[in-house]
Amino acid sequence: MKKPLKERILETSLHLFQQHGYHGVTVDKIVSEAGTSKGGFYHNYKSKDELLYEIHDVFISYVIEKAEHSYAENQTPISRLAAILHSFIKVFDMYKPYITVFYEESNYLNDEFKQIINEKRDRYRKLLEKVIAEGQESGDFRKELPTNIVTMAMIGMVNWTYKWFKQDGPLTMEEITAIFKDMIIRSIVTEQGLQEAEQLGQLLAPVGQKQTD
Repeated sequence: MKKPLKERILETSLHLFQQHGYHGVTVDKIVSEAGTSKGGFYHNYKSKDELLYEIHDVFISYVIEKAEHSYAENQTPISRLAAILHSFIKVFDMYKPYITVFYEESNYLNDEFKQIINEKRDRYRKLLEKVIAEGQESGDFRKELPTNIVTMAMIGMVNWTYKWFKQDGPLTMEEITAIFKDMIIRSIVTEQGLQEAEQLGQLLAPVGQKQTD
C-alpha cells in the first residue's frame, strides 16, 4: 500500500538532507524524488523550513508523550526517572535519522519554529526537573545536587548519543540504555534510593550475577 503523500515527502526530504545537507536540497529535488509536484508539496508543507521543523517534531513529540505517560504510570521518583530515561534513550535508535538531520541543520530554522521547539523542550526539561525535585523531597535523590544542573547533565549526555551510536555497532540500544540508567541513577541517588533502584532491577548487576528482570 502506497504511503500518504505527506509521509513520503517527509521521508524523502530526510534522506536527501542526510546526503546533501539542508541547503543542498531544493524543493524541486524533494518533489522529484517523492514522485509528486510542487502543488503536492505546498499542500502539505508551507516551506522547506516547516519540513525541517516537522522532522524535529516527530521525535520530540514522541519523547514528551512517553515521558508524561511514564510519570503517570509510575508512583515513585526512582521508577519514574528510570522509565523516562528508558524512552528518552530509545528514541536515538527509533528516530536516529530524524535526530541527526535536525541537530546538524537546526541553525537554519526561522525564529517562529525555534520558539515552538524551545517551548516543547522546556516542557520536557521541567518534567524531568519535577521528578528530580520530588526525589530529593522523598529522600531518594541527593539534595546537594541542583535540580537544573542534574537535568541538563542528563539531557546533554543522552543527546550526544546521536553522534556515536551505530545500529550495527557492538552494543544494542537496550544494552546502552542499561548502562546509561546505571550511570545516571547511581550518581544522584541516596542510600535509600539505591536500595529501591536495585530492587526494581534498574542497575547493572555486578559481574557474575544475573540482572533482575
